[in-house]
Amino acid sequence: MTSLAASTRPLPVTRSARRRRGRRSRRQLWNLAAVAVIWGTSLFVVALWVAGGGIEALFGFGAESLNTLGRLTGLLSANLLLYQVLLMARVPLFERGFGRDAITRMHRHVGFWSFWLLIAHIVLLVMGYAAQAAVNPFVQLWDFVWDYPGMLLATAGTALLVLVVVTSIRRARRRLRYESWHLLHLYGYLGVGLAIPHMLWTGADFTANPAATAYWWTLWALAALAVLVFRIGLPLWRSLRHGIRVHSVGPDGRSGVTVRMRGRALHRLGAQAGQFFVWRFLEGREWSRGHPFSLAASPDRGELVIAAKIVGDGTRRLTGLTPGTRVLVEGPYGTMTGDARTGRRLLMLGAGAGVAPLVALLESEPYGPGEAVLVTRDHTDDDLMRADEIHRLSRIRGLRHYALNGPRTPRGSSWLSAKYGGWRGHDLIRHIAPDLHEYDVFVCGPGPWMSAVCADLRAAGVPNDRIHTETFSV
Repeated sequence: MTSLAASTRPLPVTRSARRRRGRRSRRQLWNLAAVAVIWGTSLFVVALWVAGGGIEALFGFGAESLNTLGRLTGLLSANLLLYQVLLMARVPLFERGFGRDAITRMHRHVGFWSFWLLIAHIVLLVMGYAAQAAVNPFVQLWDFVWDYPGMLLATAGTALLVLVVVTSIRRARRRLRYESWHLLHLYGYLGVGLAIPHMLWTGADFTANPAATAYWWTLWALAALAVLVFRIGLPLWRSLRHGIRVHSVGPDGRSGVTVRMRGRALHRLGAQAGQFFVWRFLEGREWSRGHPFSLAASPDRGELVIAAKIVGDGTRRLTGLTPGTRVLVEGPYGTMTGDARTGRRLLMLGAGAGVAPLVALLESEPYGPGEAVLVTRDHTDDDLMRADEIHRLSRIRGLRHYALNGPRTPRGSSWLSAKYGGWRGHDLIRHIAPDLHEYDVFVCGPGPWMSAVCADLRAAGVPNDRIHTETFSV
């Protein structure tokens, strides 16, 4: 392995560099606004509970304490459930403020918190009302379900939310095809919708005063509007406006496929290398199922290119797409773009199909000969995707490419192949990129592989703000 003379100069102050700084500043403002909205509304919910005598009831002990804690957990759960909808509705405030990677993590954490708060809400109110009425808790639960307005719908909604949560546990998630899991996950929307009526009919905290009523109606209306506009209306309008269609389909490596798409004025989509879209190909029975794929080439070429490993029904379907097939897109999403750069040099680490967005970035970003390094990880040399583009970048722009192929090492850093099993991961990184403080690092691949790479990058001394990743799935 070789290294070229290092340059300590920062990125040149060009028009593109100024644009990059401007985008970063705007992103920071979006982040501040998104955080302020979440904290502000959460504190408002707690204030509603306090104004309704929550604190006084808390010290009443016995049934009164159980009931007021049940009210509080119900309020917080309802707020988080509706934020679940807003987080995944592609609302620009959250997309630009947090980025898809952070939203995906938040969606998972918020989902589990809202679910357990919902369970606590049910248990606390059942125990509290049962204590007041001096009846068996199971009798009280039955009374809630059958005699209280809206509770049958709420019970059905809770059952759907349980289904979503159970299938989202990592062990269960791995046993399901992405397409099946995604379809089940959509029942979360229905579960939230079914839970709303009982709040209006039996929840005093939701209707006790004009401020509470206005808050909840506004939030529910915004959630429904966000789904209709950002998940349905805007993607449909953009896709029809740009007339995106499949241009060609071809193999990529031994087990990959590349799809090229063209349309009208694609530059107006505002896509950047490193970002991804959710794609729906209007052919066959599964046209309604969206799949997240990164751009595999710089969008400056006037076409949209994706590359994927054939690992399931969804990706296998790509190989049979007919040229001319109409395409619906949601996006672009993601913050793993050149805007994140602060250094002059680039270190790219990709496994499998994760190499695709890295190649797109290498095609679009400025760097000199020897100032960009690409490390790829595959089972065999024939599995490498975007091989022609990588060879062209090596030949024309001086990209340095290292292929760490072969079976996984049984010891040491799990992201390495057995051929490099004698190396410690962070030592190999410093060997490949000796002036590591000058590099921005972009990592893309399977989740566990990326986690292992990032751990070694931090051990090698790379600060978190120089490590850029993206997660596509929940």
